[in-house]
Amino acid sequence: MTLRIVRRPASGALALSGRLHPVLERVYAARGVCSQADLDHSLLRLLPVGTLEGIPASVELLLAHRMRRVLVVGDFDADGATSCALVVRALRACGFASVDFLVPNRFEFGYGLTPEIVTLAAARMPSLIVTVDNGISSHAGVAAARERGIDVLITDHHLPAAQLPDASVIVNPNLAGSRFGSRSLAGVGVAFYVMAAVRRALDSAGLTSSAAAGVAELLDLVALGTVADVVPLTGLNRAFVAKGLIALRRRERAGHVSLMDVARLSGPPETWHLGFLLGPRINAGGRIGRADLGARLLMEDDPIAAAKIAEELDRLNRERQAIEQQTLAQAEAEAIAALGVEEKGAVVVTAAEGWHPGVVGLVAARLKEKFSRPAFAVALEPGGIGTGSGRSIAGVDIGRAVRRAVAEGLLLKGGGHAMAAGITVRKAALAELRAFLETTLAPDVAVAQRASGLLLDGAVSASGTTLDLVATINRAAPFGAGNPEPVIALPAHTVVYAEEAGQAHMRVRLKSADGGYVNAISFRAASQKLGAALIASRGRHIHAAGSFAVDRWQGEERVQFRLTDIAPAEPFAGR
Repeated sequence: MTLRIVRRPASGALALSGRLHPVLERVYAARGVCSQADLDHSLLRLLPVGTLEGIPASVELLLAHRMRRVLVVGDFDADGATSCALVVRALRACGFASVDFLVPNRFEFGYGLTPEIVTLAAARMPSLIVTVDNGISSHAGVAAARERGIDVLITDHHLPAAQLPDASVIVNPNLAGSRFGSRSLAGVGVAFYVMAAVRRALDSAGLTSSAAAGVAELLDLVALGTVADVVPLTGLNRAFVAKGLIALRRRERAGHVSLMDVARLSGPPETWHLGFLLGPRINAGGRIGRADLGARLLMEDDPIAAAKIAEELDRLNRERQAIEQQTLAQAEAEAIAALGVEEKGAVVVTAAEGWHPGVVGLVAARLKEKFSRPAFAVALEPGGIGTGSGRSIAGVDIGRAVRRAVAEGLLLKGGGHAMAAGITVRKAALAELRAFLETTLAPDVAVAQRASGLLLDGAVSASGTTLDLVATINRAAPFGAGNPEPVIALPAHTVVYAEEAGQAHMRVRLKSADGGYVNAISFRAASQKLGAALIASRGRHIHAAGSFAVDRWQGEERVQFRLTDIAPAEPFAGR
């Protein structure tokens, strides 16, 4: 067992007590669900569009350019791709005369609305640039656009600095002083609110056709971007994802259908599929290929054309996985050498020439998971400048540490939030940066590691793991950040078999004392301590912890246990 066991604390008032399955009751209580209203996924939960600051001014600005040229500038990831597709689709449906989009390569043009991107955009002669999922830190780029006479509307959700860009209008729920009731929107959620307000204004003026698709029909895009960006799935985001999943299950949009097909997703998509199957393929274009492929796929209505783009994204995702695995192996070896046998040290900082800058964030996340401490991975260029990413553990704010490192001259650039950060660093400063992060973060890391644990929501036996139970637990969905998937224990089960399968996964079969069986899978465990522990436990008794899903194969449905961790158990009584 790699983590200590902690019963997830209940904060809900259990107003629903006595009317629910005991496991579901416990799940709700641990997530603060106090009433039936907390379970409402309807669009009635949507906050009025006018309550998000900047919306009225953004509508006025957009309508002023309705008969002119509008250029949407998107970000390279899944949130940026879905935001871009949503805005382009919505504006075209609202009768805007000219709507184009641009998703530039971040490695060539930089992140956000840079002056270089403005130069690229200016060739298309837009009267208005609309940023989606970026722009809140783009002071120089906004200034360059305004100097060319181009208006700029920023729609973003990232945390702003003290000084804002001089844009025509900014819509961001995280602006200082905002009273909007949901600061955790993804970029696509912000874009949805702006487009909903535009559509409402045009409908009120009688300027849209009743046959035109409404903005609510774009909630499939909102769901995909929201889950892929790992924002909390509570409140408004929960409603977005619940409704978006319903739309995705109808399989009406060519881009989504093609994406699900290449991911070999034949059953109804769940939140997990968006985060681990569809989102990574959208991201692959921005990480190692053409940054605009994801947005193009989500705007494509021709099934044949969509299938070609999806196949290319799937190929790029496989290429990304191979690059990531090679880089991760090198980074893990460097980390093990630095930490030593006793794994001393508060932070992992790895760097090498030849690493692809598009995968360092993924590598940092894997290092964080493996070593249970903040981790950074840096891709060094031959000239001695490195581009890197960091990922943190709960309770340790690496964004604040990175900002301090910038202020002290240890980093050329850097920013981020508590759990993730991006940095630009000189190779010569890496040792000093490691020492600074160790000193700065060690106290918080020590506290976080003492407090860490595997939070359990309940326990069942293999004989009780039915499809009905899985359906019952899934009533608490959609699961994700802020509403974690329930972790259930299978106490004192026998490991019938355990073997490596697929891409470093482990397939396991467990048997309970009463003779029940359940099939399990442990993702990416084969090369980890857990994989070795599972193989060593064949024929032995263990306590297992994980979550439940439905495994669909050749038209049949079976319960699948997604195994997270194990611990030795005493033999069954009487055996």
